[in-house]
Amino acid sequence: MTKVFIDGSAGTTGLRIHERLSDRKDLSLVTLPDEVRKDPTARREAINGADIVFLCLPDAAAIEAVAMCDDPNVKIIDTSTAHRTNDAWAYGFAELGRRAQIQASKRIANPGCHASGFLALTEPLVRAGLLKADAYLSCFSLTGYSGGGKKMIADYENGERDKLLDAPRQYGIAQAHKHLPEMVKISGLQNAPAFCPIVGDFYSGMEVTVPVFAKDLKGNAEDIKSVYRETYKEGLVRFVEDEGEGGFLSANAFADRDDMEVRVCGNGERILLVSRFDNLGKGASGAAIQNMNILLGVDEATGLNV
Repeated sequence: MTKVFIDGSAGTTGLRIHERLSDRKDLSLVTLPDEVRKDPTARREAINGADIVFLCLPDAAAIEAVAMCDDPNVKIIDTSTAHRTNDAWAYGFAELGRRAQIQASKRIANPGCHASGFLALTEPLVRAGLLKADAYLSCFSLTGYSGGGKKMIADYENGERDKLLDAPRQYGIAQAHKHLPEMVKISGLQNAPAFCPIVGDFYSGMEVTVPVFAKDLKGNAEDIKSVYRETYKEGLVRFVEDEGEGGFLSANAFADRDDMEVRVCGNGERILLVSRFDNLGKGASGAAIQNMNILLGVDEATGLNV
């Protein structure tokens, strides 16, 4: 029986992981009483007494938790930003040719939600030589408000909320979003995209769009489709060719799911690369559990909603 500890189980990511794992017969969840949930001694004991630890914490707390781990056999999956560009950690996006690295690692950095959608669209194209590494791109990303954590959830679900929350809101407007470093490093691009994240009045779901002009590609839309078909033969990402919902693409279509779809839209001159998933699913908790399943050598979709 594999012992699993979720450090930070009270947050949205930790709660979703706990929910997905609660019915697993192959796992034993290590839990701490609320009164010692943040106690360093109790946390250290739980971390070192587990086989696999999920860190669902702010960056500083995640770094602290890693330092608490004295047992070299404990495997850590960190959902924070802290280790995503650290070469000593495996980047936990299996479908991007990283499955073997994840399986062999004891330190796995879970991707960010916006970053996951961007990387699913761009990394395979850079690797295949279709998209130039020095390309200047933009990225438009719609997300549900659960991505902002408990405070934002409370703000949106308050019956007397600010009327400004009734409309989509752009954020990260200073172009310093915390996901940008991993978006550049993991994609193989040399330049950060002009990134436009938008939070909307829906609980969960994410839709990431990267527009490209055909003149900036070493190929065309059909070549892109071929790369996606080859890249996403296995795992929780799939390439689709349908027209969406009657010419529309809803950002919450994958709410409560743990998989992702990518598609190629547009025309011969202007191409839209689009990924859809749940910001709490393949964008966070679902990806973390997928990485755990890879470590355990079981089907990657075990315990997930796909």
